[in-house]
Amino acid sequence: MNDSGAPSGPRAASGDPPDRTAGGSGAGRRRLWPWSLLRYGAAIAVLAVILVYFVVPELRQAHLSELAHIGVPWLIAGVLLEGISLLCYSLLTRSLLPPQGPKLLTVFRIDMSCTALGHVVPAGSAASAAFGYRLFTGAGVQAGDVYFMMASQGPGSSVVLNLLLWAALLISIPLTGFHRIYLGAGLAALAALVTAATLVYLFTRGEERVVRLTRCVLARIPRVREDAAEPVVRAIAAAVRSFRSDPRRMRRALAWATVNWLVDAGSLWCFLAALGHYADPVVLFAAFGIANVAAAIPLTPSGLGVIEVTLPLLLAADGVTKGVATLAVIGWRFANFWLPIPVGAAAYLSLRLPRRGPVRTRHPARRAPLAPGEAQAEGDRPVPRARPARPGWPVIGG
Repeated sequence: MNDSGAPSGPRAASGDPPDRTAGGSGAGRRRLWPWSLLRYGAAIAVLAVILVYFVVPELRQAHLSELAHIGVPWLIAGVLLEGISLLCYSLLTRSLLPPQGPKLLTVFRIDMSCTALGHVVPAGSAASAAFGYRLFTGAGVQAGDVYFMMASQGPGSSVVLNLLLWAALLISIPLTGFHRIYLGAGLAALAALVTAATLVYLFTRGEERVVRLTRCVLARIPRVREDAAEPVVRAIAAAVRSFRSDPRRMRRALAWATVNWLVDAGSLWCFLAALGHYADPVVLFAAFGIANVAAAIPLTPSGLGVIEVTLPLLLAADGVTKGVATLAVIGWRFANFWLPIPVGAAAYLSLRLPRRGPVRTRHPARRAPLAPGEAQAEGDRPVPRARPARPGWPVIGG
């Protein structure tokens, strides 16, 4: 695969048609749609069960009278911190791209578009990844750099979260005592760290092993060529080596990922403070980290329903009243989950708007009348307007 994302190699050079058995044809998509429908139906069913049997009863038990004394400045601060968290995530994305990549505003709009899609589609990580690949390559980023960014952004952010969770657990145990859930959270964090370290080692020291393993796996999948993923693996490995050779980019990525999680947890703290409870920051981050680790299981879009159930229980175990914890988490999730959906839709619309430069024509009053038989000068001809973008493909500017 070349830098533009198009197929390369002998097959592309010979002009042969693309492999339709790999899912590119309409017939292949028609064969796959029952499985997609089943997956979507299962995700919706799981979400409905969580909402009906867990979230709704918690809302009924919450003391809604506490909303009468809510602190509006803390609510505003919580929403602003959530916006800053999203900006920090875009700064993380920008640090993983080459220095000559798109501007921060373009990266922010693409990230918000992908976030909105991931929040409304079951198993939204795969859909938002494919969507983000199209948007970033449309913005001029080479395919290999997009592969690396997507392969390292989510897992790298999760690694940072697990490191922060480990630190919060070690600090909170002397303060609140040891809970059995801490053991499971610590083991899950350790497994994530070991997996991330193994992947980094394989892509830096064992590239050929990864290629051979990928070939072996794909060879056992019907209608898929065993060398289909080799260009992707080699592009990711090259981007990893380039990223490791630039310590400044590594430090920026680590810093923005850390700030993203801390500011997000700070937003939750503000929603609790709006209800009159000032939680211990370390204890709150331990509950915040455990809930986000549990939400990583791809049952519902972005952990919808999982966080709403897990986080109030963890906060209640640390001394927050159950009603306050439920109301604070629901308010925080409005800013964290629901608010980015319309913002991301608006961001995507702004990406699709074509950029038209000024149309310069000669003023009719300054144009001399044409003599009979005289041809019109080139500068006097009207300049055609820019053609609108092709439907379905964004025009990205920034």
